[in-house]
Amino acid sequence: MSKVKLNVLGLSNSQSQSGAYALILSEEHGRRRLPIIIGAFEAQAIALQLEGLFPPRPLTHDLFYNFATAFKIDIAEVNIYRLEEGVFYSILICNRGNEKLKIDARTSDAVALALRFKCPIYTTEEILEKAGIFLEFDKKTEAEELTTKKTKGNKPGTEFASLSNEELNEMLTEAINNEDYERASIIRDELNHRMKK
Repeated sequence: MSKVKLNVLGLSNSQSQSGAYALILSEEHGRRRLPIIIGAFEAQAIALQLEGLFPPRPLTHDLFYNFATAFKIDIAEVNIYRLEEGVFYSILICNRGNEKLKIDARTSDAVALALRFKCPIYTTEEILEKAGIFLEFDKKTEAEELTTKKTKGNKPGTEFASLSNEELNEMLTEAINNEDYERASIIRDELNHRMKK
């Protein structure tokens, strides 16, 4: 059974389930996309890692990462190996010294951990044929469609134009402490935009 490498493309609001999100994985050397419906907590854990934001206290996936690292367990790869009645099944392939371990995991948790451990995500050709979708997007449109962290009217340079970098950094810290990660990502984008000027 051949493995197909996937990359995390982004998150979007689920059209089919209220309060849920669609995690979009993309075939590394192809144009197929694998949408997976996940819960809000897992979406937040994935979005934080994608955005490079760090909460003041570790969330569950961060705790797992810290725990595994402390005991010298590394996740080598994530495999989405089965699709049954709309449910994706995944395993974590872990290394502990010379020992290889396989741990069953929900796919949303597996992807959140893969991002933290910086390990590859794979699926099978069979799953991609069964659940993958072939989308024709240009790069710009695709990025705009699948990003949940950008909100309309909050482009860099608009809302925060009159504030100094020091004030923005204070606001960023406050937003993270209040777990308002959407606002934190907007402020971070503004700071990054200023640094590029």
